[in-house]
Amino acid sequence: MKLTGKVAIVTGGAGGIGGATIQFLANEGAKVVISDINGEEAKKLEESLSKNGVSALAVKTDIGSYQQVKELTQKALAVFGRIDILVNNAGMPSAKKEGKKINLWETSVEIWERLIDVDLNGYFYCCREIVPHMIPNGWGRIVNVSSQAARTGGQSAGADYTTAKAGVIGMTKSLAAEVGKYGITVNAVAPGRIDTPIIRIVPPEVNAEFVKKTPLGRLGTAEDVAGTIMFLISDAASFITGATIDVNGGLSMY
Repeated sequence: MKLTGKVAIVTGGAGGIGGATIQFLANEGAKVVISDINGEEAKKLEESLSKNGVSALAVKTDIGSYQQVKELTQKALAVFGRIDILVNNAGMPSAKKEGKKINLWETSVEIWERLIDVDLNGYFYCCREIVPHMIPNGWGRIVNVSSQAARTGGQSAGADYTTAKAGVIGMTKSLAAEVGKYGITVNAVAPGRIDTPIIRIVPPEVNAEFVKKTPLGRLGTAEDVAGTIMFLISDAASFITGATIDVNGGLSMY
């Protein structure tokens, strides 16, 4: 798979699943836009990639802000002139209390609204701004990062996170139906327990229990998820749209 000449935006692209996806895209020749709320880490990745001859642009972005998403889109177009690939990956976890999820009725309105703004509205903002720039190209790839929590109702995730990630799957299906005629595919991945910083806010025994329940006997890696994202971007997946691919080591099977 070669993506030479293609321009890809990855939100939450400075590390974890997003960072692994950026590396994979760069390896395939894509020009990459590293969008992340941590502007310093995004800039470090841009500089590292640039030293290796990769066309990269870091843009500090809070995707929970529509204005900042608009600015992200404008900066990408100003530098690269087009956008072909969007990976909606940025997100925040549920708030925890002593390492455990907070019940819905104990979740503050402020926590709920902030998480929905980032984990669901932010995906909408990115799609709303970027899809119109894919349509004239007659080709595009959008991959949305959902979660196993959306499939199961959440085991360790709160209702705020579960609701947002379920909404991402619904949005994926709706948008896929709308943009297929323009040569754009829209799919989602639903990671299970992936060994990234987002899961380390709970006691170690919680993750150890997930490993015990997983048929493949380990936590997932950022590269496991990024590899699936890359498959959905590739020509091998050109007849797949509106799908959600589970990446969970068999922890949940549907």
